[in-house]
This record gives sequence, C-alpha cells and structure tokens, in this order.
Amino acid sequence: MKRTTVLALAAVVTLAAAPASTSAQRQKTVQAQAPSAQPNAPKPPPAPASVKAKYEGGMVGYRKAEGTLNFDDANNRLVFRDKQGREVFPLAYNSLVMAWPDTKSRASTPGRVLASTVPYGLGLPGLLMRNKSRYMILRYQDPDTGTEGMTSFKINDKAMLASVLDTLADKAGLAPRGDAYVRRKDTPTTAGPAQPGTPD
Repeated sequence: MKRTTVLALAAVVTLAAAPASTSAQRQKTVQAQAPSAQPNAPKPPPAPASVKAKYEGGMVGYRKAEGTLNFDDANNRLVFRDKQGREVFPLAYNSLVMAWPDTKSRASTPGRVLASTVPYGLGLPGLLMRNKSRYMILRYQDPDTGTEGMTSFKINDKAMLASVLDTLADKAGLAPRGDAYVRRKDTPTTAGPAQPGTPD
C-alpha cells in the first residue's frame, strides 16, 4: 500500500513539473530562433542618373559588355548603354518582377599566379587571396514572349549597388523583402506603354 502511494505521488509530481519544464524549453527554443532585434538599416542615398556597370548576360541576343545603367524616368525604363553611349537594350520599370544583390568570391589574379609558380605547394596560401565581385540580379517579364527572364549587372561598389537597387525598386514599385525587392501579386507588371524594345 505504501509503495503504491509513493508511486502515485511520484507520478503526480512528475506530471506537475513536466508542463513547466516543457514551457521553459519551448520558450528558450522560440527565443533562440527569433532574430535579434536590429534597428532598421538606413535607406541608401538615391543613385545617380547614370552608373558604370558591366552587363553579364541573360538578355537573349546580347553579349557581355561594359557600359552604363541609366534611369530613363521620362519613359519609365532602365537603359543599358555601351561605352559610346549607344542604347543597347531597355528594361521597362513595370516589367521588373524581382531585384536582388549577389556576391561572388574567387581567387585574385596575384593569388593564382603565386599558387602556380611557387613549388612544393608553398604557394597554396595564395589561393586564399580573394576578390569579391558584386552583382545586381534582375528578374523581368518579357513582353514579347510573355516569359520571365533574368539578367545581371556587375557593380563592384557595395554602397553604389545598394543605392541602385533601392532607387530602381522605388521607381519600379517593388517592395523590400530581406535583401531583395519583389513585385507583389496585386501590382501590375507589363501593363502600360513603356515596354523593352518598343518605342513610345
């Protein structure tokens, strides 16, 4: 009888303590998963009307080229021009679906040379000498085919890249989502007169 009473009391104590410990564990887990509260990052300054950039590909029919990205607000479009200032192709603001930054890191040229010329593997630390390249990636809806495409532009200056992305998002009506900007479903995309490759 005494043994049964002791077991019953132990069970009651265990059940009473279990919710408290589970609650404490759940609270710790939620606190661990919650992102640290950081103040909102300041809005980048507006980008200049023309920015040096290298077109990296993605638009059918165009090769990689260096030039400038230009905000053509009169025609509601972003225009890539070559080094001579000739228009290569435009992207209408309302054709843009998403925009985001990307960074790629690779061994620098001096590092690769060092790694390949020093014998016995002593030059391997040269491969740790790395360069970062920064890109603006744009996803757009092609009005001629109705399909979505993606193109990228190399803009190595981090602050300038942030300014160009933020300015373009404002002009195109894209909403911020993390480091990216997206067009919400209730916002029109390719409606309107200004379309890539079509005169006004």
